Amino acid sequence: MLPRPHSWISHFGLGEAHGAPADAAALGSKGAGLATMCTLGLPVPPGFTIATSVCATYYAESRTLPEGLEADVQAGLEVLERGSGLRFGSPHDPLFVSVRSGAPSSMPGMMDTVLNVGLNDATVVALGHRAGDERFAWDSYRRFVQAYADVVLGLDTEPFDAALAAARRQGTADWRALTATFLRLAADGSGTPFPQDAHAQLWGAVRAVLDSWRSRRATNYRRLHNLPDVPGTAVTVQSMVFGNAGAESATGVGFTRDPATGAPEPFGEFAANAQGDDVVSGTLTPQPLSRAGRERLGGASTSLEEAMPAVYADLVAHFRTLERHFGAMQDVEFTIERGRLWLLQTRAGSTSPHASARIAVDMANEGLIDRRRALAAVDVTSVGRLMHPSVRADSGQPPLAKGLPASPGAAAGAVAFTAEDADMFASQGRAAILVLTETHPRDIHGIHAAAGILTSRGGATSHAAIVARGMGRPCVVGAGEVRVDAAAGTFVARGREVRRGEIITIDGGTGEVFLGALPLERPELGPAFATLLGWSDAVRRLGVRANTETPDDVTLASALGAQGIGLLRTEFSFQEPEALALMRALILADSGEARRTTLDGLLTLQRAAYARVLAFARGMPITIRLLDLPLSAFVPQGEDEIAAVAAHSRTTPAEARARIAALAETNPALGHRGCRLAVSWPDLYAVQVRAILEAAVEIDASIVPQILVPVVSLASEFAHVAANIAGVA
Repeated sequence: MLPRPHSWISHFGLGEAHGAPADAAALGSKGAGLATMCTLGLPVPPGFTIATSVCATYYAESRTLPEGLEADVQAGLEVLERGSGLRFGSPHDPLFVSVRSGAPSSMPGMMDTVLNVGLNDATVVALGHRAGDERFAWDSYRRFVQAYADVVLGLDTEPFDAALAAARRQGTADWRALTATFLRLAADGSGTPFPQDAHAQLWGAVRAVLDSWRSRRATNYRRLHNLPDVPGTAVTVQSMVFGNAGAESATGVGFTRDPATGAPEPFGEFAANAQGDDVVSGTLTPQPLSRAGRERLGGASTSLEEAMPAVYADLVAHFRTLERHFGAMQDVEFTIERGRLWLLQTRAGSTSPHASARIAVDMANEGLIDRRRALAAVDVTSVGRLMHPSVRADSGQPPLAKGLPASPGAAAGAVAFTAEDADMFASQGRAAILVLTETHPRDIHGIHAAAGILTSRGGATSHAAIVARGMGRPCVVGAGEVRVDAAAGTFVARGREVRRGEIITIDGGTGEVFLGALPLERPELGPAFATLLGWSDAVRRLGVRANTETPDDVTLASALGAQGIGLLRTEFSFQEPEALALMRALILADSGEARRTTLDGLLTLQRAAYARVLAFARGMPITIRLLDLPLSAFVPQGEDEIAAVAAHSRTTPAEARARIAALAETNPALGHRGCRLAVSWPDLYAVQVRAILEAAVEIDASIVPQILVPVVSLASEFAHVAANIAGVA
């Protein structure tokens, strides 16, 4: 067993906080964030965090809770009881808690949470009397029973969802009657009565959170994001505040800046008279935080700024405090209970690459961070996603549907209605668009496999939006026109039925959905990124040359500030139909005249292709790799191709087939390719070299391209090919 610390838990709130950002490894990011917010004087419901070392011990000891934990948790509950004047499990003055996960690195939505722990047939009555609102109390109880049945008991939620939908269709739902139905469903599904003892509920929830650390979705998420499996998750036990306690109550998620654009203004959503799972799951369509956000959505809803101006002002002030302290854009969960604001979590916000660059530059200019920290704040893996494409404005096709733009970029692909379908399409080399009513953490492998995500429910802070932004996947959420029938493998929008496997295009920058594969275009780089590149020049120690394949790649490399082309692969110049036909004719030609004619045509095409490249690379050092493809890439396949090549080569199909058979290889990838093609056909590389040098002289006589000979395995091979290249030069 791992050695026991002084205590397995750490308190926060009630005028004290044990833990700081440096303790994220011990307390998880949520626990460390709560402790930090307490030290900053922000309103945080009191609670305690069970350390990540408990999770490590739990798994090291075959899922056995460590010795001493029960006593520490009881002591933690007593601290909460003394501070609140309430008692956990009391039928008269009950205390209620939430039980949440919190890994050292943020894993949004991947692990389990249980709210309203402590509610039972007796405490629900006491809660109703205390609040003066029995409907609110029974709403909270039915939520708890359903969540506990799902997370702790592992029951199928479909019967609960069906009962809830039926109750809502009646207009004003009878939450007390629905709770009785839920209790019966839970008992029938588990084979035992629903637990009424508050402490049994608490330990069931704690174990469920620990067990979720090794759930398939959490394990997949860590694998996809290269996160370690140890030490594990912390567990936060926190006094409940209720966002479903009436008209002046709400729950929401806010970002201190816009995570999609980086604009320096609060961004987020809230749901009135709701709990946190309503917003994150997309069950309710939330409302914007700010008046500006409402106007961007067409002004159809009421913002928090308008509905509760004093609360909104407090929230924005807390945003500024958090940014000053962390020096980073923050993602904040909050609840409003009867007009009083509480902060439940803060963490570094997940942003689009463009937003990340703008936020870093803005914060440096505002004096919140220095330039070196601004550079470090931009995730290097996101830089490649700065060139997210969008649907071309001149496509002329009307959208099939429109939702909320949740993660920028555009993608086309086959419609998949399950994560498994998206996985399967990807394994077949087909791009997939994952279309769901709403995503769930268990869909993480499908989100990773998909080229884009479309949901009919949810907002910009839903699970789909947050995870897609973090992965750099285009995402459209809240497309209410899209009615998904996953069982039938269809969705319907504006009267058009779209079936599984049909191609659609989504644009996560505009929220639009189109039928078919539309043409895409790359966006312009923003000024913030150019500023960051300039700042990086002042501190970098390495020069960077680009790895390119096409003239467009060279143009992009130049725009991004590359100091040369470290490798230009010339395969692009052989991929066009005319060049491919000439190459096939060359390898099948059996006369000198036919070869000369083919080589002359190839020279003309090659020279034009390299002229485009060298025009953009003027003034840069450039290394050009000669043809590397195996011979098999040029051998015609099928009777139509063989007949066409035979006609071009002035030979018969039978002769062409015989020549193809003579060229067959067991393993083309290791055989007749690269410099070995030039040994068999010396004039092939001679044409390439001549085309490169003539294009260079035509563009700028000062250009001196370096020539790279590929797939050399013997010194004699290189000597033979290099002598021919030198002769041409």
